[in-house]
Formats: sequence, structure tokens, C-alpha cells
Amino acid sequence: MSTLHLRVEPQGATPFEYQCRDDEVVLGRSSKAQVTIADPFLSRQHARLFRRDGTWFVEDLGGKNRTVLNGRVVDQPLPVRPGDVLALSTTRVLVEDPAGAPAAFADRPEGSDQTLFRPVATLLEPRRAEATASDPGLQRHSERLRSFNEFHRALARPITVPDLLELVLDRAFADLRPEEAVIYLKRGDGELEQATRRKLPGTGDQALFSRSLAREVTEKGLAALVTDASSDVRFAASESIVASGVRSLVAAPLLDAESCLGMIVLSSRAQVRSFSEDDLEELVFLASAAALRLRNLSLAEEAAQRRLLEKELDLARRIQVALLPESLPVLTGFELNAFNVPTRRVSGDLYVVQPRPEKRDCVVLLADVAGKGMSAALLTASLEALSAGPIEVGCAADDICTKLSRRLHARTSGERYATAFVFVLHLDSGRVCWTNAGHNPAVVVRRDGRVEELKATGLPLGLLPIGDYTRGELELEPGDLLAAYTDGITEAASPEGEEFGLERLVAICRERGGDGADAVAEAVHRGLDAFTRGVPFGDDRTLVLLRRKAA
Repeated sequence: MSTLHLRVEPQGATPFEYQCRDDEVVLGRSSKAQVTIADPFLSRQHARLFRRDGTWFVEDLGGKNRTVLNGRVVDQPLPVRPGDVLALSTTRVLVEDPAGAPAAFADRPEGSDQTLFRPVATLLEPRRAEATASDPGLQRHSERLRSFNEFHRALARPITVPDLLELVLDRAFADLRPEEAVIYLKRGDGELEQATRRKLPGTGDQALFSRSLAREVTEKGLAALVTDASSDVRFAASESIVASGVRSLVAAPLLDAESCLGMIVLSSRAQVRSFSEDDLEELVFLASAAALRLRNLSLAEEAAQRRLLEKELDLARRIQVALLPESLPVLTGFELNAFNVPTRRVSGDLYVVQPRPEKRDCVVLLADVAGKGMSAALLTASLEALSAGPIEVGCAADDICTKLSRRLHARTSGERYATAFVFVLHLDSGRVCWTNAGHNPAVVVRRDGRVEELKATGLPLGLLPIGDYTRGELELEPGDLLAAYTDGITEAASPEGEEFGLERLVAICRERGGDGADAVAEAVHRGLDAFTRGVPFGDDRTLVLLRRKAA
């Protein structure tokens, strides 16, 4: 579409028209906007219409009062077409066909003076009271106020969604006397689904539904009044309308501040009941109140589900903590310290510390599962279980990684993997035999300040069905410190976006290594907090420290 034709209707001001000929048009109260609108509640530059690949889009420019397209808040660029209705604060903008052809639905479309479509927002606006004591409509107005009051009081009570819908039908039949009423609700995919229906005896079995009507009501936020459906060609394709003999109908969207939840349609044959504009207004109020309560019920259900999820996460974390060593073993001549801090309620990091008295050694495994959340936590539990056998039977570090990788791949087909650092400490000699399965390099900080990095000697666990891992060896001298960690520590970010990095971790190990493993761990905690200054951590943080005591 090369151009758009806009009919701009500011509240309390004269409507005007604007032809969009450029590829971009800005609407706002500023004189610099292409379409200047005398609306004090508009932003200076409120919304932008732009053309891309022949299609027009509308974009909200971030003002205090949001732009709304057909009842939907514009939180990203949305396509517009003839027949759409934009709400900019109190201003209404109708998008019309530039060639002058009638829009899909106008207030009174050409060829059908029996059909009326009106924006819900205009029907919900407060009206100036003009009735007098002698006005014959005053009694009817009072009755409706009393009816609405009763309806709102009923809505205030605890209620389920099915009961709420039945309550809406009760009120609709009592006040508007249709032959049939149908409420449609939107599914998760956005399609309408019949939620409930009520009809008088003798009404057809097929529920009333028109796609044209549904599109105008639910997508554009328009309320509909049709006093003679048989004369409107747009309903000729609706079998449910034609077959039932319906002549008069009213429809209103279940519209709240966020979106449209569905619609309610009332119908009748003309000889039984012909709906009026007053009926349309009453149905809009009824639908608006129902939509608000539906949204509240949905939010309450979501809150209940969140509480259930919180309980499940608490349980998962308790189970996961139980997999971690309850206490670290006492190793003669050595100090151990380890901690695991999850970013979420559960962690994708794991550490295992398992002494093997018969071999006079201790196995330490530190792993970091790819991903976060519950799925990563489940895989850490699997890793802990899979590692128990190879550790207990006395496997070396490289053999442990080989067996773990093969078993993990058999269960995940390479879709999930984990990096790991595994070492075996021989207590009598201080010799450390280690294997790095694609993990961050562990560091050995010598007593004299020298640093050695223990880099990867194989691929991450589970990545391939067969892993080839090699083993490295070193000896810890009195005063030496070995630090193995996950990237949640080194990749912790400052407010400026800088990472904590390995150099800062090494600096802490050098500075506090002589005070013992516990002092180093405490210094790392303080250092991370001071560095991040409140920036949330992006990943789980796990650290294992092994220090050989000074002679």
C-alpha cells in the first residue's frame, strides 16, 4: 500500500484528515510532527507510522500515555491496515483506504445502515447527566445502575471462571433478553474458543459465530450492533447466522487494560427482539467488568502456580544441597574449602570431594553443566550419580572423565554436556594427578607467588561418545594453593560491564594464601561483592580450594 489516509478525531476538537505520502509520519502535539494534534495529553512526538516493504507499521515513541492499536498496547512495531483504529491518549485515529473505498468496517458501512461499530473506549466514557425527573428513560437508567451494582457485588465474591461466565450470561439474559448468548475466550495461540453458550428453546444447535465479526470485535476493540444481519453482505458467509435466522445481534470485546480476552455475542430474531444502542452500551459495560475479573482470576491462578513452583524449587534445592558434601573431610597436612552459590534457586554447578582411605588419596570433581535452571540442576544430579562408581573403584582422573563422558553422552546424545576439572590428591606425597575436561584452567599459586595454569586436556563431558583425556601431574609443596572454579566467578560483571577475571582471583590467592584456605574463600566472597556493586550475578559460582599446610 503506497499511502494511508488518516481521519484524526481529537477529543473536544474538530476532526481532520491527513494523507500519508512519505515513508514516515510522526504524530504528536509538537509543531515539528508531521501530524500535529491539539491534545494536551499527547507526547510531543507520540507515535510513528512508517512504511516497510509496502506495509505500513505503527510504533509507539515512548510517551507517558501509550499508543493503542485496536485495543492492543503497541509495545513493538505493529502492521496497520484500512479499518484499524489507533488510540493516542484521548485522540482517535481511523486508518482508511486512501482510494476512498470504505474500510472493512466503519461506523456505518456503505450498503448497510443497519450496522453500527463503535470503539469500546467511547462507550465507556462518562456521560454528562441530562435526565430529569420527567424523563421516561430515568427509570430505565436507575434499573440499570441497580443491575450493575448487583453484578459488581457478585463479582467481588470468590468465584471460578466457569461460574463467572455463567454469572455474565445470567445478567445478559435478565437485562437484554437475547435468544442466544455465546462467550468466546482466546486460547494461548490467540484463537477464539467457545467457553460457554446459553440459548432459549427452539434456537438452533449451531453456536453463532462470524469470523468477520470476531476480527472487528477482538482485534480492533469495536463493539457491534447489527439490527438486520440479513441485509449485510458481510454476514452472508456465516452459516451459523444464515441458518439460524438471526436478524439482530450485539457483540462486545472482553477488553481490559492489557489486551482482549475474547468476546460475548447476543443474538435474536427480529420478530422476537431487536437490539438498540442502549443495549450495546449495556453489553459493553457488562463485558468490561467481566474482563477485569477474568484478568484478576488469571493473575491469581498465575500467582498460585508461582507459589507451587517456588515450593518445587525449594525442594529441588534441598535435594541438590544434599548431593553436595555435608562437610569437607579432614586431610592430614592439607586444608580444604569449597562453596557453591546458585544464581537461581538451583545450580548447574557441582563439586564432589571423596576420600579413598584404602588408596590414601582424595578425589575432587568440579563440574559446570551447560545451561541454567532446573534442566541444568537435573543434569548435575545425574553427574553426581554417574561419578560415584568410577571414583569408588579407584579410577584415575582421566579414566573418571572418560567413563563419565561416555555415560553422559549415552543419556543425552550430545545435546547436553558439562565441563569438569578432576584431580586426585595423594596424601602421602602431595602429588596431584589432574584432568581438565574443557573447563576453565585451575590455578596453582606457589608459596613464592608463581602461578601455574592447569588448562584443558580434553573435550567437555558428554560432547562425543568417545572422549580422549590425558592426565597431568604436579606436586604441592608446603604453602602452595590449588584453586578450581567455575566461570560464574571470573565472569562476574561490574556496573561498567568489566569482568572480575582470573587475574583478580589469582591476586586474592596470592595475598591471602598464607592465611589459609578459609581466609582465601572469605576474601573471594568480599572481592566479588565489592567488584559487582549490586549487579546480579549471571551464573552460578563454585570454588574449591586445596592448600598444603606450611611446615
